[in-house]
Amino acid sequence: MKTSTITSLFFEYKESQLSHRYVTNNHIRSLLKKLNTNFKVEVIGQSVLKEDIYGVKLGHGKKRILMWSQMHGNESTTTKAIFDLFNTFSSGNSEINTILKNCTLYIIPILNPDGAKAYTRVNANKVDLNRDAQLRSQPESKVLRSVFETFKPHFCFNLHGQRTIFSAGNTNNIATVSFLSPAQDQQCTITSNRKIAMEIIGVMNHKLQELIPKQVGVYDDAFNLNCVGDTFQSENVPTILFEAGHSPNDYGRDITRLYIYTSFIVSLLYIAKNTVKGEQYEAYLEIPENGKCFYDIIIRNAKVNGYPNDIAILYKEILVGNEVTFLPIIEEIDDLMGFYGHIEINAQGNDVLGADSKMLKIGSAHEFIFIKKIKKSLLVK
Repeated sequence: MKTSTITSLFFEYKESQLSHRYVTNNHIRSLLKKLNTNFKVEVIGQSVLKEDIYGVKLGHGKKRILMWSQMHGNESTTTKAIFDLFNTFSSGNSEINTILKNCTLYIIPILNPDGAKAYTRVNANKVDLNRDAQLRSQPESKVLRSVFETFKPHFCFNLHGQRTIFSAGNTNNIATVSFLSPAQDQQCTITSNRKIAMEIIGVMNHKLQELIPKQVGVYDDAFNLNCVGDTFQSENVPTILFEAGHSPNDYGRDITRLYIYTSFIVSLLYIAKNTVKGEQYEAYLEIPENGKCFYDIIIRNAKVNGYPNDIAILYKEILVGNEVTFLPIIEEIDDLMGFYGHIEINAQGNDVLGADSKMLKIGSAHEFIFIKKIKKSLLVK
């Protein structure tokens, strides 16, 4: 499918009721009720705090694909793209119907509803579900495992969101989308089913280069059997980690949402139309590994406490009411050559001070600063 066609589908079927970063069961419940009879919606379990966990099954093909989102409650971009995908599946588009003809999808939109409501990575017991694949100590982990064993997928899509710090390689290119074909042993052997996942990632990357050139990365594949992706890969099910990252001026992740949607369409169509054997896996190896080269803001050529330095700021995401806000925190005061800011400010050798002429310190929060007595806001616009 042409990139322009996918983009047109996205804007036509983008779910208008979901936006920005805060997405919970309260946001998706009414949307699940609206789905037509081609979708089988069911409650597949409950969270620690007895919130329902929903599963959605659709399609009638032989190739089975399991997808789950918001395993980390504060990573919602892929959930928004899932509902854009649901709307597209309801459209009757003939090429999209190819997916439903050849594949059966099982999708868990929010695996960690307690974490989603509290806007935290962990669940209500403060456990990272993506480190609970072996113990399965949490009800949410048991739900996912039960679906895995019952549905018996041929492919798994593990859907996440990543921080703004990541770069595609050690460069000034943002890692707007990242992938991983997880390892399945300590030696990180490139096994046959890892090759299958790698081939699919290579196809997605090829398409994304038309939209976000040089802004796709892959993660280090160090093996950790406690991670869900590594566990499923070790059980010989090709598994792909999706990570939704930062786009310029997109702290709500509503631009990145398009790129995740594009990745869904491209990968699902590729699986639907092809017998994926992993023979074309080498394109994956050309994708740069993620670096950590970005801060949200860098103030260059500043004078801090009488000394010349750069100032790095990272936003701390805070839930206020039902909105996610971004609090600027001083992360580093140092020579930051080799690092990049999503926003850069040149202090031109002048003193940089906080409110009430306070000196800047690592770990302190500042909504604005003063350069030559000129007030500059550090808040997300």
